[in-house]
Amino acid sequence: MIVSVVSMPEGVVTRTDLAGARGRLAASDFVIVDIDLGEEPEPGGEPEPGGEPAPVPGGEPAPVPGGESAPGEEPLFRGLGLDDESWKWLGGPREPVRVEYREGTVGCVVPVLDGSRVVHVHLLASEQHLVMVHHGPVEVIETFVGRLPQDRPADAAATVFLLLHGALEGFRRAASQALLEVEDIEEAMFEQWEPRDVQRLAQLRRRAAQLHRAFRPYAAVAQEFLARRGLADREIPEERRALHRLHESTVRLVVLEIESLRDETRRAADSYASLVADRQNLVINRLAIVSVIFLPLSFLTGFFGMNFGFMSTLMASEKAFLALGLGLQLCALVVAMYFVLYRTHWRQLRGGGPDDTAGRRRRRLLRAGRRADGEGS
Repeated sequence: MIVSVVSMPEGVVTRTDLAGARGRLAASDFVIVDIDLGEEPEPGGEPEPGGEPAPVPGGEPAPVPGGESAPGEEPLFRGLGLDDESWKWLGGPREPVRVEYREGTVGCVVPVLDGSRVVHVHLLASEQHLVMVHHGPVEVIETFVGRLPQDRPADAAATVFLLLHGALEGFRRAASQALLEVEDIEEAMFEQWEPRDVQRLAQLRRRAAQLHRAFRPYAAVAQEFLARRGLADREIPEERRALHRLHESTVRLVVLEIESLRDETRRAADSYASLVADRQNLVINRLAIVSVIFLPLSFLTGFFGMNFGFMSTLMASEKAFLALGLGLQLCALVVAMYFVLYRTHWRQLRGGGPDDTAGRRRRRLLRAGRRADGEGS
């Protein structure tokens, strides 16, 4: 366990232990306590009933689910000097997203994007104190602590909203970056799609699903909590209400970005499926052309190759062989080519490259747009 205390507004970071952090929290000055519990234990590392908890890196025993410590150890919320049993979930592994308010203290579990993974940070904020509990190093928290001397928030409420804003911006930047990458992949597919583009598109679809699953629960509970607090407490200062409105608008913006990413990945997947279907149709149409040309020839060849008496008598002379054996096949070939060239989409079938496929798709989309405009007018 690594405990750091940040003195505000100077932003000076001091390493201490849990007892030292409890003493600083008991004072009246504004401090921030950052507690790193070490790497979160794997689901398979939970202790069996009556057994010992699984160890984690750093030599500290892992807390058992629900935020309670191992037998004989003091729970984290009591080690910080908190007597309210409502905060017993503080520091527990795999805690769900939540927001709670008790006697001027707000506790919440916030999803934070840390590279390619989503971690949950536990926050406990009062009017003068902010406690952050997490498993392992988190880039957003390190950036937040490093910028405190420059930002210099006035109170704990502003500090919490500053941290939350950084977490939300992480989700928004990830969604925007993935959205731009999806658009580049979709544009490249119309030029010349490759298997690695399809693999990357599948990874981006999983990324969009990951962001949606991680952020949607927080958006729901945050909107509900802020709306309930605004209705229940009419004496909230205007500065605090402004922070609430800013947070709500940022949450809605992030939700829109993630939804746009999901829609764009679906549309890109549909475009890829359409390109594959066009290529398959092109192959089938070319096979049909070959069949139209060679089926009449095969029929005539098989017919005149039969060993019947009247056929042998009819084809006895050289002129009859040229007229019937070769003339009929030549006529059949001319008729077949006529139907292929003029009765089918020969101009569409003779190319079939990526540029032709993209052009056909653009023309179809243009015609569909014109029909929609005509129906709307």
